[in-house]
Amino acid sequence: MHVVSPLATQLLHLGQSHPWPSQIRRRCSTVVPNGANAREAQLQWVSPENRKEVALIVEQAERAAVRWEVTCTHFYSPPVVADALKVLEQMSDVTAVAWGGYPQAERCRIAMGREDVMMPARDDPSQLPDAVAALDCRGNFMFDAATHRDFLGAILGTGVVREKVGDILIQGEGGAQILVDPQLVEHFEASLTKVRSVPVETRALLLSELRVAPPRREEISSIEASMRLDAVASAGFRMSRGKMGDLIKGGDVRINWRPAAKASVEVKAGDVVSCAGKGRLEIVAVTMTKKEKFAVSMVRYV
Repeated sequence: MHVVSPLATQLLHLGQSHPWPSQIRRRCSTVVPNGANAREAQLQWVSPENRKEVALIVEQAERAAVRWEVTCTHFYSPPVVADALKVLEQMSDVTAVAWGGYPQAERCRIAMGREDVMMPARDDPSQLPDAVAALDCRGNFMFDAATHRDFLGAILGTGVVREKVGDILIQGEGGAQILVDPQLVEHFEASLTKVRSVPVETRALLLSELRVAPPRREEISSIEASMRLDAVASAGFRMSRGKMGDLIKGGDVRINWRPAAKASVEVKAGDVVSCAGKGRLEIVAVTMTKKEKFAVSMVRYV
């Protein structure tokens, strides 16, 4: 039997040699819940805003098991992938692999199928056939710099929905590399010809040719009177506790990819706190000092 470490453990490896979500593996069952109540119970721990997408993913997994085939979801954001894998973890007999084209990818597709047909990709997601393709969108942006938003706007302007597109890796003044559904490579080669006012040439790229900057890693230590989210996160993200409280209230802070309910919620070793625009914070260890305060060791990824 293939043993998989818990979701929380996988989250700890973000940005390292086996980061989440690109190489998480889960097994899901071929047993289809009976009735709406059973499905609701299955999804009860899923964040309300992700429930519709997760339900579709579970249905895809069940169909893949019945048909003995490998199927891939759309590209989803980390919170949706995390919730989906949490549900799939409760099931058995089918392997699920989240893959976005490179180890640190944020937006991923989940490939699912019976373990026998998923065997080549179980330990090496890059072996998944036709799961993720890469594009090189090349142009001269020296005098008209383009942002992630500019490239995304140009992509969607070709008539493609966001769910068909993964990460967009800006390559400075030279353009961007884009992860997409392989079925749309020819479409983009023909249709993605301009970003803002800059003409571009779009061509297929091998995944091995992707140029991905490694995440910046900063080790942080702090002494806190409590393990409240606002206290620990303000130290880790280096901002005032009041400003962190405002970000939490505004829904910009998540714990293990789930929205933080309130500033007073307590965090613990193993938790990953993400803040919009600020990166992610891994709580590595917590020990008590002689003065009965909390010595918190953290790693911030930007």
